[in-house]
Amino acid sequence: MIQFLSDDFLLDTPTARELYHGHAAPMPIIDYHCHLCPREVAEDHRFRSITELWLGGDHYKWRAMRANGVDEHYITGSASDWEKFEQWAATMPYLLRNPLYHWTHLELKTAFGIERTLSPDTARGIFDECNDKLRRPEFSARGLMRRYRVETVCTTDDPADTLEWHASYKPGPGDARMLPAWRPDKVMAFTSHEQYMAYIGRLEQASGHAIHSYATLMEALQSRHDFFGSMGCRLSDHGIDRFYADDYTDSEVSGIFDRWLAGRDVDAHQLDKLRSALLHDLAVMDARAGWAQQFHFGPQRNNNARMMAQLGPDSGFDSMGECATAQSMARFFSRLDSEHSLTRTIVYNLNPSANAMVATMMGNFQDGTVPGKMQWGSAWWFLDQKYGIEEQLNQLSMQGLLSRFVGMLTDSRSFLSYPRHEYFRRILCALIGRDVENGEMPASEMPRIRQMVEDVCYYNAKSYFGF
Repeated sequence: MIQFLSDDFLLDTPTARELYHGHAAPMPIIDYHCHLCPREVAEDHRFRSITELWLGGDHYKWRAMRANGVDEHYITGSASDWEKFEQWAATMPYLLRNPLYHWTHLELKTAFGIERTLSPDTARGIFDECNDKLRRPEFSARGLMRRYRVETVCTTDDPADTLEWHASYKPGPGDARMLPAWRPDKVMAFTSHEQYMAYIGRLEQASGHAIHSYATLMEALQSRHDFFGSMGCRLSDHGIDRFYADDYTDSEVSGIFDRWLAGRDVDAHQLDKLRSALLHDLAVMDARAGWAQQFHFGPQRNNNARMMAQLGPDSGFDSMGECATAQSMARFFSRLDSEHSLTRTIVYNLNPSANAMVATMMGNFQDGTVPGKMQWGSAWWFLDQKYGIEEQLNQLSMQGLLSRFVGMLTDSRSFLSYPRHEYFRRILCALIGRDVENGEMPASEMPRIRQMVEDVCYYNAKSYFGF
């Protein structure tokens, strides 16, 4: 019987072990998309307990606890740190075969050196041991990033954000470089007129531009885009339910935006035209600046109206959406390509039914200017587990160039999420190792295979983003 979470975890061939230990594991981490709090990085936040570090804001864990019958009081409510941790430990034995089981124990092992499995019987000892270690300086926010050898981290920031914590951040020896990433989702969030106008006020204040038309909105956004660039930003990110690529004229878009600002009725078809114009113009902005752009598409958000009213967004009530987006995605990219405004692009899908579509769609717009210019991004959110990662790597290998893939990211709010890079690297090396041992890759090409592993784990992202 193979020991759980041994040094050779998931590595089922000698070649896989050699590739991982000799070539994947030593690579630093470039975390080019995450949701870490910039203030916590800048101030080198010290965590009061493992509960704050582990369970605060982690909707993956919250969903699992709810599914196990845990009352909300012990999840997002006012229960003590110990009570919340106790309920998480009570949930753990029911998580066998769930990726959270692997992630949890990888995090305990790599951050705290704890190799005991978490359960109600071990909960108190693990809680106390983690909290004792969190009092040490090396377990601060930056200390954890140094432990995992994070070289560069890109946070997720709204155009109206001041970026004050990026400006004040003074990295010490071994600290990661922290860069902002442009996330203009709220500019396209035409769900509540009151909330939108409040956001426009924030954007006006940040940009110094009065916004009274579509043209002045774009002036304000360009001003903020330029500011983000001056702060080291190299990439944007968009969280969208689908790609918007309706036909529109400039006069139509101006009129629709004027109606929206005035609080007059705007129908769904008109809003789709407005979103189409915004998504296109923001992409042109990125191309002019030489940035890369990312698109995360496919979630159906805030499905539980009662819990949305109680807890707000990003609290564990989102799921995969169903939408046919191939035609609109093609139209969106084709228009940019025709205008010579299609920059380096990464697309992440949430519904696995779109895997092959996205993998093949990227091939339509490779243009020979940049290796791997159009990227199908790593398995995301509900797909960020062993089977989802394997499927993404296999489809990418069949339809594109695995050798040019920019690899893994955390997409997380937690400073303990870096073992996801390790998880990905082990799965990558296991797949490649099996191919070599099965004679599906020539053993004579091992120097190239070793370089491919290092490239996917580190060097491709460093080159692609210019880090």
